[in-house]
Amino acid sequence: MKGINKSFPGVQALSGVSYELEKGEVHALMGENGAGKSTLMKILTGAYQEDTGEVIFDGKPFPKRDERSTLAAGIAMIHQELSFVPYLTIAENLFLGREIMKSGMLDKRAMNKQAGEWLKNLGMNLDPRRTMDSLMVSEQQMVEITKAVSYNAKIIIMDEPTSAITDREVEKLFATIRDLTAKGVAIVYISHKMDEILQISDRVTVFRDGQLISTRNAQDITMDQIVIDMVGRELTEVYPERASDIGEELLRVEGMTRNGVFENVSFSVHRGEVIGFAGLMGSGRTETMRCVYGLDRPDAGKIFIKGKEVSIKNPGDAIKNGIGLVNEDRKGVGLVLALPIKTNLTLSNLNKYFKSPIIQGLKEAQLADRMIGELRIKTPSRNQLVGNLSGGNQQKVVLGKILLDESEILIMDEPTRGIDIGAKSEIYHMINDLAKSGKAVILVSSELPEIIGLADKVFVMHEGTIKGIITDADDIKQEKIMEFAIAQ
Repeated sequence: MKGINKSFPGVQALSGVSYELEKGEVHALMGENGAGKSTLMKILTGAYQEDTGEVIFDGKPFPKRDERSTLAAGIAMIHQELSFVPYLTIAENLFLGREIMKSGMLDKRAMNKQAGEWLKNLGMNLDPRRTMDSLMVSEQQMVEITKAVSYNAKIIIMDEPTSAITDREVEKLFATIRDLTAKGVAIVYISHKMDEILQISDRVTVFRDGQLISTRNAQDITMDQIVIDMVGRELTEVYPERASDIGEELLRVEGMTRNGVFENVSFSVHRGEVIGFAGLMGSGRTETMRCVYGLDRPDAGKIFIKGKEVSIKNPGDAIKNGIGLVNEDRKGVGLVLALPIKTNLTLSNLNKYFKSPIIQGLKEAQLADRMIGELRIKTPSRNQLVGNLSGGNQQKVVLGKILLDESEILIMDEPTRGIDIGAKSEIYHMINDLAKSGKAVILVSSELPEIIGLADKVFVMHEGTIKGIITDADDIKQEKIMEFAIAQ
């Protein structure tokens, strides 16, 4: 790719970028959200067309591209925001656009058989007849990875492929990547997880503000160098110093059970406190929080707000009782991608900020501009569609909604998934500031450094039950958490 330029209204997304990818290598792309990594890859796959510049593939110019022609040529992409048809089966999604036909009808038996073999090759024990909406987010992501691998592509672009999968699945993915590169397949690996980048990559390219800053061999670069290239400065304090001033109990959950999912979960969180929920994928952390917020109905259990028992049957009840949620699935649950930033920010607060049936445009604009400024959301305008923002900036919009809710109890489920180190640090400081201001924060995270760096107390779940509670901040260590997480 030579001299690639691309702009959107009010934003120069890429400026004179030249990028090379060699056969059989893993080439990592890093940079802050909005730096241009995903935009460059969408140009390569034909989702976007460059304004100026040239794309050369297999030694030949590839000027007129769309997603169908690039896929046919051997370029496949796994998007950060998963793209599938939820009510179709795994097999039907894997064969979408290339269905196996027999006598004019779908040959579902052949599709299921082949899909099962593809899944098995990646170590996935899933029934290809299951619908996608019945899967966990981590399982959905592995199906998307399976789909890209199944095309026998020459280039596979992986945009945050490990953001929702377990450590064991990461190991399987890395083994698959090594098998693919040994066969000459080139992998573009986009991630904010530096340990993974240095483990799996041959070369690392860093972007900042739409420009290519550096390309180095992975073995010759350190994490500190990557951070400096990404943010343009040394990042000295990722996690803020915690100075807990814990007050009254705001939320207590007693004996909450959802049959077959989790059992007898009890915990409490106080004003000014950050409690962490740790555990492996599928341990029941997210499912518990969905019941607390009213997205799912528990089969047993009680919820108390400031000592008073309350009934939470839906998210509306949760919001009325001062509970806000940053959901792990921002695309499916947290945002309306086809609406602008200002509408997404105020959508759950219409009754609070607008007393008449008519939305006051000036007030909505003021609220939106306040959140855009406070959260440093990168956008040309409050009218920008949320679907056009980078993943990290979308997550900031979700956080902005919760802040406008003025909720006292904040549930943050994977709040930094798919976000770069600079933006993560901003959110960590924000969580700390929220606790200082008297909010109660429940942090659900698969990233143990987040739990260790932010939480005053940690609840560790394993197979639907709380296996351990760590109350002493000095004891919140990775080894201790993992001991409970795998129930040793």
